[in-house]
Amino acid sequence: MSYQVFARKYRPQNFDDVLGQNHVTQTLKNAIQQKRLAHAYLFVGPRGTGKTSTARILAKSLNCIHGPTINPCGVCDSCKEISQGVSLDVLEIDGASNNSVDQIRELRENVRFAPVRGRYKIYIIDEVHMLSPQAFNALLKTLEEPPAHVIFVFATTEPHKVLPTILSRCQRFDLRRIPAQIIAKHLSYIAKKEEVILTQEAAEAIAVAAEGGLRDAESMLDQLVAFCGNAIRESEVLEVFGLTSEHVVADLTRSILNQKAAETLSIVHQQAEAGKDLSKLLSDLLGFFRNLLVYKIDPPSLREEIGDQARSALDELAPAIDAQRLLRLIEKISEVESTIKWASNKKLHLEIALIRAIQTLSEVRLGAVIDALASLRGSVNQPAGSESAPLLPTLLPKKAPTAENPPRLSPEELPAAKPAAEASPAQDLPKSETVSVAEPSIESAWARLLQVVATRRPLILSWIELGTPILLDNGTFRLGFPKDQELAVESLSRPNNRKLLEDVLSEILGGLWKIGFEMREDISSSAATTTAEEPVDPLQSFKNDPMIQKALEIFKAEIQSDR
Repeated sequence: MSYQVFARKYRPQNFDDVLGQNHVTQTLKNAIQQKRLAHAYLFVGPRGTGKTSTARILAKSLNCIHGPTINPCGVCDSCKEISQGVSLDVLEIDGASNNSVDQIRELRENVRFAPVRGRYKIYIIDEVHMLSPQAFNALLKTLEEPPAHVIFVFATTEPHKVLPTILSRCQRFDLRRIPAQIIAKHLSYIAKKEEVILTQEAAEAIAVAAEGGLRDAESMLDQLVAFCGNAIRESEVLEVFGLTSEHVVADLTRSILNQKAAETLSIVHQQAEAGKDLSKLLSDLLGFFRNLLVYKIDPPSLREEIGDQARSALDELAPAIDAQRLLRLIEKISEVESTIKWASNKKLHLEIALIRAIQTLSEVRLGAVIDALASLRGSVNQPAGSESAPLLPTLLPKKAPTAENPPRLSPEELPAAKPAAEASPAQDLPKSETVSVAEPSIESAWARLLQVVATRRPLILSWIELGTPILLDNGTFRLGFPKDQELAVESLSRPNNRKLLEDVLSEILGGLWKIGFEMREDISSSAATTTAEEPVDPLQSFKNDPMIQKALEIFKAEIQSDR
């Protein structure tokens, strides 16, 4: 017998031999057992994932002399003829070369004839998306209501090119890319059967290069056997197909994460001098970063995709970068993917992209700026000798304390309120304890409310200062606002702001307090505020804040305004 390539010699002969497509094979086996066969099937998936092989196995299962069965015998005349592609009842048609309307009309005429040997007449049309619209339209009626003995099986890599009217008449099965570890295991099985020594690293390199296509992997192994003989190592796989080894991609990733631009460029130069495809190197690098991102989020999901060597590298590099920066890094590197394919100088584009990616790791994130400002706020406002300071920055202008504008103190510095005529038992409590007031004054409650709000949430202080206290009674504190201050009332009425104000009132007055707002015609905007009469420029006050001045110095920044 003449020599058979591995892709044909080790083609699946039953449903259990189909690798990585259990969701398809199990459904088909159940349909055969339950006698729930459709009249048309559509197999969709990348090349080399088993679309045509699955269609042939389905045909054998239906026309086997022991069938319909989920385990065709493979030795009867019908099974042998289908495996060899010479069965009169199973017609395989290439949609790319038989795509005219006349050929489909001929097919439509032939479906009326009964099968010669088997139970069903099965038409397998490969690359069905290549049929012309006229050919599709000629097939519609027959596809919708075929004779009982006819089953259509379509296979395609581009389902979006198939007319929706055809798709709606078929049961669709999507075949997935086969995980690299499954392909590597199958290659080792073939090598053992063929008495070829195939190292695990070489098998994994072939599996990764095949990109989920088992037929491609088998063809690559066939080529390597012809080149290397009976011993295949990883270095020979990389040499024959111009691939980059997994450890080189890991080293390149490590140099990028460590922000070593010179080392990164050196690795790229070495790969270019060795004749490696830099577009493939970029693709492998993005794939490694993708695996690193997935590994940080859900490590078990990669168990069938990567080997022990890759898992060890990911385990080492995962703590070196957080997911947010990693996403930014992937975005920056992938920007060059669309241009490097057609670029005359691929090395230049790749080097520029990697240098830019390294620079993104030095960028200061907004969250880091906020954390730095919070820490800076504590160091600027912390009194000498004290151990702690408020965390949030006060961005509002500081004013001289007056009777109408009392000094704004932190909660720890607030004096405990008590009646003037008698000593309060709260004197014995620690400073952090809440002190209730027997007969609180609306003026003192208002002043202390402003003090605490200025510390805890200074951004709403300008709104609350527009109000005028009008009621303090029976657990309710009510503020009146001028008619033209609807925005302030709306902002303070938001759930988070209202809760803050009520919590502060409960702390300084004791018990549970509710705050209310109402618009009053008898309150004017000029009389509502308790702040200084002269208007203050908020931007200028913001610039003059010591914390902001220190932040500008640290980050070498400047404040810009479009006013």
